[in-house]
Amino acid sequence: MLILNTLAPVFLLIAIGAVLQRTNFVSVDFLKEANRVTYWLGLPALLFSQLAGSFHTAGAARAMLVVMLVATGLVIAVSYGVARALRVPGASAGTLVQGAFRGNLAFVGLPIIYAMPDLTLAGGMSLRAAAVIVVAPMMVFYNTAGVVALLLSRHAFGWQMVGPFLKQLATTPPLLATLAGIGFALMGWRLPLAVDRTLASLGEMALPLGLLGVGGSLVTVKLGAAWRAPLAAALLKTAVSPAIGWAVARWWGLEGLELKTLLIFMAAPTAVVSYTVAVELKGDEGLAAGTIVLSTLISVVSLVVIVGAF
Repeated sequence: MLILNTLAPVFLLIAIGAVLQRTNFVSVDFLKEANRVTYWLGLPALLFSQLAGSFHTAGAARAMLVVMLVATGLVIAVSYGVARALRVPGASAGTLVQGAFRGNLAFVGLPIIYAMPDLTLAGGMSLRAAAVIVVAPMMVFYNTAGVVALLLSRHAFGWQMVGPFLKQLATTPPLLATLAGIGFALMGWRLPLAVDRTLASLGEMALPLGLLGVGGSLVTVKLGAAWRAPLAAALLKTAVSPAIGWAVARWWGLEGLELKTLLIFMAAPTAVVSYTVAVELKGDEGLAAGTIVLSTLISVVSLVVIVGAF
């Protein structure tokens, strides 16, 4: 029952979003626009409000964050090796690597954590607050590493990368909300009650609306004809990534809820935004789309194992 009650609400919302889009119950642009509202308002509100209120007690989340950064770095290294072994050409290599490490933490990982009981961790922080504190810096890392991987697959490292890189970071609302929330907490300020409740309401909207958007995106993205590279990237994201995360976490000494939370994040499917970034930076659109679809399907198995076994 734990597995069903934790995962079913997440993947049922994704399925509902796919059905709404496939049956034309909503217009082609509706879920796209809803996803835009979530990305620009809902998710930044959630990140800012949680960080502003909890970042000063972030000690309980620090170990999870460090382990996830180390494990993700190892996944990136392995992904480049796989891309070389498969002889993935040029710009496609960066797309494969991005798809293999850039997990959908905000719209799949967090909803799963929020579906679990909000227990208190060893340091006194709630599970949900700790999860947000891990997600926020990881999204910064994902944005940075994703842009670098895509640009490096088309250019040698140099000054020509600086403009696109800075533009991408400067137009990423979750990143800006993360920095603002951390700064707000470090200054010791408190949000007025009315503002806090407003941001909380926007944050509550973000997760279900984001899941509907993920489902709609799965039936609208254009898939490529080649499946070997997308399947490799999807398996790297949903099978190899949590395996590496488990090894690093056990070496670090993580266990219990912290270990389960880390593995859920490591097994989360490839973020839908990776397709948008790949298109904007002239990556391989078919590979990006195929990775998103396949990783979402395969992640069901990985997440069932993690939620049930840990």
